[in-house]
Amino acid sequence: MNMLNVNGIDLAYDSYGDEHHETILLIAGLGTQMIRWTVPFCEMLAEKGYRVIRFDNRDTGLSTHFSDHETLDFEALARTLMSGQRPNIPYTLEDMSNDTIGLLDALGIAKAHIVGRSMGGMIAQLTASRYPERVLSLTSIMSTTGNPELPPTSPEVMALMTRPAPNPREDEAGYLAQSTAFARRIAGKGYPFNENEYHSMIREELQRAYDPGSIGRQIAAIAVSGDRRPQLAKVVAPTLVIHGAEDPMFVPACGEDTAKAISGAEFMLLEGMGHDLPEQLFEKVIDGIVRTARRKV
Repeated sequence: MNMLNVNGIDLAYDSYGDEHHETILLIAGLGTQMIRWTVPFCEMLAEKGYRVIRFDNRDTGLSTHFSDHETLDFEALARTLMSGQRPNIPYTLEDMSNDTIGLLDALGIAKAHIVGRSMGGMIAQLTASRYPERVLSLTSIMSTTGNPELPPTSPEVMALMTRPAPNPREDEAGYLAQSTAFARRIAGKGYPFNENEYHSMIREELQRAYDPGSIGRQIAAIAVSGDRRPQLAKVVAPTLVIHGAEDPMFVPACGEDTAKAISGAEFMLLEGMGHDLPEQLFEKVIDGIVRTARRKV
């Protein structure tokens, strides 16, 4: 694991493969750490002839946290947005997009293939639209456009995601139980849910960092980003949109809308996949990323 100062904050990252090969930058999702891009996934992708970099977004993992900001009040955030006002938040998705370019700058990488999942897909979309000269290809996985006409995440799933969790320092079993219940709910039914592996990953995340307020701050960043379709219309990089047919967080229409908003984008709907990335789909997803990386504009 390495650390670089980018845009006035520290970003933790690691790298796989030959540093002289073209770079694929992996962006993690809401409130999750770079280790959600597992080592086997990164190694499989690097074996295709790429340098693969994963990193902790700001406010997650070992990167800089914004814990001095107040815990998000979701009802107050909704009221502020409904009134047409801009809430006072510590950062936006645009700031997180700037972080990706800042990381590439700090590493001396002129251009890269950008891959993001969930919120990371939103950040990847913004990066491709705002920095077209830096993005060789875009892969947006289980993400959405912010189109207000799309079906929203169900209240039940949102409640599972946002309800207060037990402090894992005091009640690890309770924390794991609640986290696992949510993970099971958003996972697809087409592939077995490996509870032992999931618990190992959560424990590793807890060892790296525990900040219960970060997910709220990142939800706020998503909420103020609005409808990104006008920006997506500016994307010129070869683009692949991957989505799970059983995704309850962002239903398949969200992925379809993303592909529709980007000229020439390919849409890949994966049966049995929810809002997760089971290891049984690694090869198919990696083949899609690589195929897109090799496309010509």
